[in-house]
Amino acid sequence: MNRGAAYARDSRYVTTRITADGREGFAVEPGRYRLVVSRACPWASRAVVVRRLLGLEKALPMAVAGPTHDERSWSFDLDPGGRDPVLGIERLQEAYLALDPGYDRGITVPAIVDVPTGKVVTNDFARITIDMSLEWSAYHREGAPALYPPELRAEIDAVNEVVYKEVNNGVYRAGFAGSQEAYASAYEQLFARLDQLTERLKASRYLVGDTITEADVRLFTTLVRFDAVYHGHFKCNRQKLSEMPVLWAYARDLFQTPGFGDTVDFDHIKRHYYLVHDDINPTGIVPAGPDPSGWLAPHDRAALGGRPFGDGTPPGPVAPGEAVPTVLTVRAGAAPPAS
Repeated sequence: MNRGAAYARDSRYVTTRITADGREGFAVEPGRYRLVVSRACPWASRAVVVRRLLGLEKALPMAVAGPTHDERSWSFDLDPGGRDPVLGIERLQEAYLALDPGYDRGITVPAIVDVPTGKVVTNDFARITIDMSLEWSAYHREGAPALYPPELRAEIDAVNEVVYKEVNNGVYRAGFAGSQEAYASAYEQLFARLDQLTERLKASRYLVGDTITEADVRLFTTLVRFDAVYHGHFKCNRQKLSEMPVLWAYARDLFQTPGFGDTVDFDHIKRHYYLVHDDINPTGIVPAGPDPSGWLAPHDRAALGGRPFGDGTPPGPVAPGEAVPTVLTVRAGAAPPAS
């Protein structure tokens, strides 16, 4: 947080791409790369959802960092010995420094690492998921949905642009605002956009077209964190998501769709925000609530029509070793452990 100033996200990403023909230096090759994520991070969660919807688990293996980090970087404290078993590193920072020993930008997730060299290839989160759809298509599962269909790309891009600015990043602009004026501006833009999205979704099951697209994935990863962290921790408190009937039903519809809710770990989400952001939450107390079981309540959105996967099919069971606690497990479990 920069007191007196509006929040500005560092957008200096490593923008190298992995393409089907290797035209930008890196070619799609199953098993060569490792997608590094944290289930706490909304930007990384997009990649987790898209990877599962498209069935890229075998082609693009995944490493899951722990929910908390220090000023150095995300760490692999969930793995035996505190090291990623494939990359052999303790911190994601090591892969960024392997790329550039003088690297001075954000050490962020998602990041795709080239396993043979141990170097980060890209952390351009917006491009990563689009390329999963377009460049990794040879390795999609049978029945994979078209998340970025050609005829809808212009509209998807337009929706994504305003949702990113005013919702995805808007909650951060409110939460990390350095002045009352910066906070008020972000707060007003956020809820004005949520009201507009409400109107859009009253008569349409999905944001663009009649199937799930990249636009729904990007909005979902913010909405699923809203009541757990953004409402209180980031002071986005005009209403909870659960008090906005249309958006709440839309989010539940997606959560109950294979590939969405089965990638969400509410424990990791809360531990990250409430423990890492100690300037906002200096006590380090992680809230016990909210009760997540409401995510399983009927949503009645199917009455609007739409075909979640278009001409495709739902993804199969979660890959071995990638399961997360269900909302019922979270509800029945103890308070999150200290970190």
